[in-house]
This record gives sequence, C-alpha cells and structure tokens, in this order.
Amino acid sequence: MNALLKLLLLLIITLIATFVQAQNNIQLQQMANADQEERMTTISAEDWKVLIERDSLRRVKVYGFLKDNKVNTAQDYFNAGIIFQHGNDTIASKMAVTCFDKAINMDPSLNRWWYAAAVDRDLMRRGEPQIYGTQNIQIRDENGNLIMTQYQIDTTKITDKERQYYYVPTLVQQKENLKRQNLKQISSFYSETNSIDKTVSLIKTEFKKGNHATYNVSENTLNMFGYNLMNSEKTEEALKIFKINTELYPEAANTYDSLGECLLKLGKTNEGIKVYKKALELNPDNENAKTIIETHS
Repeated sequence: MNALLKLLLLLIITLIATFVQAQNNIQLQQMANADQEERMTTISAEDWKVLIERDSLRRVKVYGFLKDNKVNTAQDYFNAGIIFQHGNDTIASKMAVTCFDKAINMDPSLNRWWYAAAVDRDLMRRGEPQIYGTQNIQIRDENGNLIMTQYQIDTTKITDKERQYYYVPTLVQQKENLKRQNLKQISSFYSETNSIDKTVSLIKTEFKKGNHATYNVSENTLNMFGYNLMNSEKTEEALKIFKINTELYPEAANTYDSLGECLLKLGKTNEGIKVYKKALELNPDNENAKTIIETHS
C-alpha cells in the first residue's frame, strides 16, 4: 500500500470516527425524556418513591457514559444535566451545573435557563443563597395556608441583564410572578359554588381591584379555565368565561380566537366567524383564524 493510499485511508477512518463521535447519544436522550415525562404523571407518595429509585439508576448510567466517553455533544451534556439535577446531594447538583455549563458553551442556542436553575439549586443544597432567583419553596403563612415564597437570594452577585441572558425574569418580575402564584384560583371558587354566574361576578369584582385582587384573573388564566370547562362538555359555561375575557382584555387577539372556537362548537357559526374576524384584525398573522374564516366563507 503506497503512502498516499495509507494517508487517504487514515483520513477516512478519522472522518468516520469524528462523525460517530459527533452523534448524539440516543440512549441518553431517551433517559432525559423519561426523566421529564415521568414527572408529569407522578402523583402519589409511592409514585415518588419509584421515581427517586429510577433517578438514581439513571445517574449511575450517566456516570458510566462519562467514563466510557459516550457523552460528547452539546445535547449529550444537556441531557446529562437534566438527569443530574434531580440528585439529592451536592455531588449531583454540581455535576448538573458542570454539564449544563459545557452544553451551552458548546451550543448557546440551547435553553440557558437550565444552567441558571442548576446553579441556584446547587447553592440551595449547600445552604447558600441563590443568585438568579429560579428557586421557590413552599411554607405556611400565619393562617396555616401553604404559600410559595422565594428561597433566599443574594441580589448583588449578578445583574438583571445576566438573568435575562439565562431566560430568568428580572427581580421585579420575579416578585410579580410569585404574587400571581399565591393568588386564589377562579376554578376553585367555581368548584365550591358550582355557579358560573357567581364566578363571572367574582371575576368582574376581582378585575376592578387591580393589584389588590386576591384571585388570579389574568387573561391566560381565564382562557385556560374556559378551555377546561369546554373540555368537560360545559360549553355554555365556557362561553360566558370567554366572553368576559374579551370584555376585560379587548386588545388581546387570543381571547377572541378562543371565543370564536367556542361559538363554532355551539353551532353559532355566524357569531363565531364575526369574532374570528376580530381576532384576525388584532393579529393579522393568526393563520388559524384565516383558515376558519376561509372555510366558512
């Protein structure tokens, strides 16, 4: 074999090795997916016990991948971080920080929020203040009610600009979000009273209170409540929620889109199309509204 052929063969082998190395670890991806999916269906204490055991086995597997050089791409390190973050000690939490840091340095287009959350969680497990503000904890207030509060934070370490780079809300936004989290839910009031009219009346009253409201009457919350009713075959009641949402938030295109969908489901086609036209007027890029209007023209 002449020298040129040997060089060519070596180059091919190197390219193949590089290509193989550049491929994401499929098994690691599947493990990270399972980590997230299982948390969406875990409810009981027994479920959590099983999940904790699975988390432990996944971490052992990832350590094996690291040892065997099977964690190579940005996505691999990102998936490893997802698995390590659910460890219950500082070794795992530090590994999560390291993996997320390497992942976003290799590919900044990945969701950088995970790195900030991993840093805060690691600091929390070490008994130190967080710095980004991603971690909240549940406590009981003076009346014995469970509420969310922010885990202690050192606001001097980084700026809001840095927080935003990692997709973390500013300090002011964090306070607003926490306040919203602790507001009572309209759906709970409806469940207690079993009256949509009383619920609509409460929504109007709470909306007028503005920042002093005790119930969450945000546009998105009302919209979700309306869809929950509609999905429970309570379409007439959902209609009342969607209608009040358009009245309270008349400049929000999504409220009209949802109202239009509800009207069509009730067979009120002409009213529905009229509302969809309003949604399209507020948001000319609403492809869903365009399609529905064209279909019923």
